Amino acid sequence: MIHPLILIAVFVVCTVVGYFIIRNVPSLLHTPLMSGMNALSGVTLVGALTSTGLSLLSGETVWAQLFGVLAIVLATVNVFGGFGITHRMLRMFNKKKPKS
Repeated sequence: MIHPLILIAVFVVCTVVGYFIIRNVPSLLHTPLMSGMNALSGVTLVGALTSTGLSLLSGETVWAQLFGVLAIVLATVNVFGGFGITHRMLRMFNKKKPKS
């Protein structure tokens, strides 16, 4: 079984990394909310991968491993969805080429 202090440490590290990622994203690329959510989704994905990897190495129950895989899938969907929406939003600001 994974010691709860390890899980708390993973959470704290992911929180700090997420803060610095959000802080360093230029506001010209995204609205502050969108850039923050994309960075947070990426950190969530890293946390899900770390937790699932630790549960696989320590021989946790099958349920813990299944929930870890589910967390990875949901975080991945969130990351790709966030970047897809950001891409759509940035396309609105592209200059349209005149039709000839």
